[in-house]
Amino acid sequence: MRVFTRVVERRSFTLAAEDLGLPRSTVTDAVKQLEARLGVQLLQRTTRHVGPTLDGEAYHRRCLALIADLEDAEAAFGGAKPKGLLRVDVHGTLARHFVLPRLPDFLAEYPAIELYMSEGDRLVDLVREGIDCVLRVGDLQDSDMVARRVAMLTEITCAAPAYIERFGMPASVDALDGHRMVGFRSSATAALLPLEFILHGVVRNVHLPAAVAVDGAETLVAAGRLGLGLIQVPRYHIESDLESGTLVAVLPDYPPRRRRSRCSIPATDSFHRASVYSSIGSSERLLPIEADAPGPAVSPFFLVLDATDAAIERVASVRA
Repeated sequence: MRVFTRVVERRSFTLAAEDLGLPRSTVTDAVKQLEARLGVQLLQRTTRHVGPTLDGEAYHRRCLALIADLEDAEAAFGGAKPKGLLRVDVHGTLARHFVLPRLPDFLAEYPAIELYMSEGDRLVDLVREGIDCVLRVGDLQDSDMVARRVAMLTEITCAAPAYIERFGMPASVDALDGHRMVGFRSSATAALLPLEFILHGVVRNVHLPAAVAVDGAETLVAAGRLGLGLIQVPRYHIESDLESGTLVAVLPDYPPRRRRSRCSIPATDSFHRASVYSSIGSSERLLPIEADAPGPAVSPFFLVLDATDAAIERVASVRA
C-alpha cells in the first residue's frame, strides 16, 4: 500500500522508486502484484503519465486512512525518533535567518534524519514534486494544502538615505505622490504588489511608479539600499541596515500588515501528531520569531518537522 500511494502521489514509477530508495523494478512489480491480488486495475499507464483509475482512486483513499491509523499506533507504542528523508522547500530569507542557524542542534538531536532543503518562493506542487512541506510567508491559496501558522512577521516600509535626500521624507500616506517604489512581482499572479499601509485600522493599498521590478526578496532589499525606491520587507530581514543607517524607516506610524509565516503540507498528510516535538529543547533554544499568541515563540523548523512526521515515518518504514 505504501508503494502504491507513493506512485499515485508522484504520478511516476521512477520518481516513487527514488523517493522510497527502491529499484524501479521492485516498485513496478509491487504494484502489479497488488493489482493481481485485488483483481482490478489500479493505475492507468501511458508512456508519459501514470494515474489512478476510478478503482485506484477509491483504493488510494482507503490506503491513506489505513496508513495514518498504522502510523498513529506505531507512534504511540514505538517511542523511536523519526528517521528518513525530509524534503523541505523554504523561502530563502527564512532559511538563512531562522532555519540554518538551528540545523547543527537539530541534526545532533535527530541524527537519523536526512534533510534535503530547496529554496524558492514559487508555487510548489508538493505531491507531484515529492516535497514533504513548504515554509512560506503569506496566506494559503491552495485548498488542497493544509497549513499551520508558525509566526507573524512584522513588516516595515523603508528606503535608503540617498532616496530620502532626493524625494524627501513623506509625512503621511497622502504625501506619497511623486515617490516611487521598487516593484515586487508576485509569484502567484505575476502582478506588481502595491505598498500597503494601515490607517485607522483599515488597510490601504498604494500603487507607485516602479522603475525597477524584481521577484526576489534579496534583490528587493539590494535595490532599496541603492536608493531605487521605497520597499516593504519583514523587519528581521533589514534590522542590521536600520541599525547602521543603510536604510531608514518610512511612515512607521502606518505600517503594513504583519505577514503569516506558515508551514504547509498536502491534505493527504495531517497534523495528527501536533505535540510530538512540543518539548524539543528549552525556550532558549527556540528562535525569537514575533508571534501573535502569548508564550515562547516557536522555531519554524521544529514545526516543519512536526508537520511532516507522517511523511518521515512513511519513507523510513518503506526503506526499512
